[in-house]
Amino acid sequence: MSTMRTNRRIAEFLLQSKAIKLEPASPFTWASGWKSPIYCDNRKTLSYPEIRTKIRDAYVELIREKFGSVEVIAGVATGAIAQGALVADVMNLPFIYVRSSAKGHGMQNLVEGSYQEGQKVVVLEDLISTGGSSLKAVEALRAAGCEVLGMVATFTYGFRLSEGNFKQQALEVVTLTDYETMLTQALESGYINEKQLPVLKNWRIDPENWQPS
Repeated sequence: MSTMRTNRRIAEFLLQSKAIKLEPASPFTWASGWKSPIYCDNRKTLSYPEIRTKIRDAYVELIREKFGSVEVIAGVATGAIAQGALVADVMNLPFIYVRSSAKGHGMQNLVEGSYQEGQKVVVLEDLISTGGSSLKAVEALRAAGCEVLGMVATFTYGFRLSEGNFKQQALEVVTLTDYETMLTQALESGYINEKQLPVLKNWRIDPENWQPS
């Protein structure tokens, strides 16, 4: 697997499908209240069959390379459910998913699907920001008796906070592409220009307190 080439190709897919939008002059407001020059919704890639398939295949290749003993694929709701099911189908593996919160009725499940205690699980996530929801899913799987081999995600902002959280929980995380690679691709493709680049780079250093100039 040519990591750099694959990372750049996936970044280009996210830009082409408008899963990633960059607006340094007109920042977005996240649910957390943070101001951000980037908005990412990787579910948009599902609407483009060729892109969807290539992302799926990149996932499969990465999982086989990094976590070859995997027995179950688990998606984090809701963003990674569809892509996780596609990956599990190609790999001929069981698929389960982890809710953000337990159902308020019936069995009140947090982990949905059939699995056995002790099975080796790889978790799929569509986007990693602070890592909070990702780690919550991992904790739910571990509490259910699963052995979590690691996590694979489409895209990460690469915040120091998330990297520290994953390290603390001894979780190996690999991604198809990342923020720095995406910026390089966006610049080369003409999506952004050199004047916009410093704003985008500065935001990632302290996103919680960043304010547009």
